[in-house]
This record gives sequence, C-alpha cells and structure tokens, in this order.
Amino acid sequence: MNNKIIHHVNVLLPHQILSSATVRVTDGKIERIETQETLPFDEEYERIDGKGMWLIPGMIDVHIHGANGYDMMDGTEESIQEVSLTCAATGCTSFLATTVSSTMDDLLNMIRSVKSVVGRERGAKIAGIHLEGPYLNPRRKGMQNEKYLRHPDLDEMKLIFREAGSLIKMVTIAPELPGGLELISYLKEQGVVIAAAHSDATYEEAKEAFGAGASHVTHCFNGMRPIHHRDPGLIVAAFEEPHVSLQAIVDEVHLHPAIIRLMHRIKGPEGMVLITDALQAMGMGDGEYWFGGHHVTVSDGIARLSDGTLASSTVTMNEALRLTVENGISFTDAVQMASTSPARILDLSHKGKIEVGYDADFVLLNEKYEVLWTMIGGQQV
Repeated sequence: MNNKIIHHVNVLLPHQILSSATVRVTDGKIERIETQETLPFDEEYERIDGKGMWLIPGMIDVHIHGANGYDMMDGTEESIQEVSLTCAATGCTSFLATTVSSTMDDLLNMIRSVKSVVGRERGAKIAGIHLEGPYLNPRRKGMQNEKYLRHPDLDEMKLIFREAGSLIKMVTIAPELPGGLELISYLKEQGVVIAAAHSDATYEEAKEAFGAGASHVTHCFNGMRPIHHRDPGLIVAAFEEPHVSLQAIVDEVHLHPAIIRLMHRIKGPEGMVLITDALQAMGMGDGEYWFGGHHVTVSDGIARLSDGTLASSTVTMNEALRLTVENGISFTDAVQMASTSPARILDLSHKGKIEVGYDADFVLLNEKYEVLWTMIGGQQV
C-alpha cells in the first residue's frame, strides 16, 4: 500500500518544527501535513504511529564509495545494491555512487554496474555518479593512487560521458592542472556540478576556476592547499564566492569542531553539505581492507594507509547528523545540510524537504539519532 498516514511525529519542515503532527502520503508523494492528531478512518491508507519521534526528510549523500564490505569500484551490481541498502538503513534515501582514480577499464565497469542497478535499487535511490578523479594533483593526492592520476583529458572525459550520459552529476578535479579550465568549460555545458579538491590551487587559480563554472568543494580542508595568511589558497577563495558550496566530513577525525562551526558561520546551512566519503568499512568495524589500490587499516573507526594518510571515512549519515549537532550547530541547520542543500545542489527538485508535493522520502529518528525506519517514495525499506 503506497498511501500512508504517519501520525504522532515531530516533523521537521523547512522553516519550523511541527510537534505531534500528521503527514498524509498518497502515491508516494506528500499530500498533506497537519497538526490534527485524530483523523477520520480511511481504509485506503495505512496508519503508522511515529511514537513521538523525529520525522526528517531523507538524507542525500553526494560522496560515498562503499559500505558493508562492498566497494562500488568492484564493478558488480551486488556492490551497488549493498551500498543502496546500507544507505537506506542509515537514513540516506538518495546517493551519488562515487569513484576513485583508477584505470579507464575499471571506471567504465563501475559506470556500467551503476547503470544496470538504476531504477531497481533495493534501498536508497541512485541520484547519479560522482567522479572523484582521475584529474587530481599528486601533491594533494591524499589516499588517491598516484599511478592513476593524470592531467585533464577532454577526449577521455567525452568517452566517459558516452558511457554514462546524464548519470554523471558531479566531477571533482584539481582545476590548476593543465587543461583544467577547458574541462570545466565542457563540464559546465553538460550541466554537471564541478567540484575542486585534491588540489594545490593558489587563491588566484581557484578564483579563476570558480569564475569559469566550478561551484563546489569536495571534503573541504582535506586534500588541498591549507590556508596561510600570505597564501590563502582554494579554501579562502571558496569562502568568498557565494555560489560555491562545501562538503564536510563530520566524523571527529577529518575536521575540528571549530572548523565545522567556521564553515557554517561563513556559508550557512544552504552552503554546506554533510557527506560520509565512506569506504567499504562503513558498518563493518575495524579490520584490513583494500581500497583504491591501497591496503587500508581501520582502527577505532579511523581508516588510514600504511603511512598514516587518512583513507576516507566510516561515518554514516545519521552519525554525521548527530555529530554536527553535538559540535554546536542547530538540528534544523544540520538537517538542511544533510537533506535540503544536497537536493538543491543536485537539482533534485522534489526531494530534500517535507513539503506538500514532494517525494515521500523520510527518516524516523529517535532521540539518539538512531534510524527507526526509512521511507523512500512512500515505501518503507
């Protein structure tokens, strides 16, 4: 039954919180939101008691590599489906399947596996693909495998688009590399979100990239030239540009709480996006993994290469939401950063808000930010 009445929930709306409210869902869309607790019985609607918990819009992860022991670069449908299921279990209703720098064959195989799953996901919906590389700067490579890094190649990118088409939604590049601005121009024509990271761009180079069409920063502060008072770099350039949004990995490792608050103070919730940047260790715990052509050790939930370099994250979206609030940002702003802002950036016009006419993508959270259930298009998963 795709018609639901969800009652006795605290509903997080775009600009207010409705206590003990009721949400009526018809054919997978939000039909009505009201504070009336007692509704006439309607046998066409399944009634769901929210038991006074929080109902928030489904979260959207624009940067995730794997989960539950599966890496989406495996090039298998099973890996994509397992990530989809794990996303849903942790409050994420849509995601961008994210690559790492690799051979062209591995990249194309990953794209084909995503294409084969789109439309029949068992959990969270695939909103598209995020290419993180391979056009990244070896000086700021982080965990990206240097043997796969190269300068922007327009012919190669056109080949990728011939395979993936409109599935490509975001591309992370180092804009200062030779051919970077030409690639930005091409990606802008394709309607893609152009992100900067793994970049040694100076302030001037970053400003030129943002002026040319780049509008996003992948895992801000990580994998890029740091701020210096005589060499402000990419980060300060992004802070100055109103149209540029920032990703934040809020996992108690990648960003100090004061930096998270600084980003929020400068950009506001509309200019920040919570991400996981998770590898396959999400949901698996400590252990040894193979990721991006590297041996990775996860200890106390922190993933590192053998030289100590951070290698993505193991945080989930609901944990990132909790930690954001614990770091001093309001619950409403944190939800906007996890749901509304990524939906706007990806132009998902009917997602990211609990509003009449929007998709019935919800998460029911308890006071500990644990996911009690996730609903996608009016169906609990």
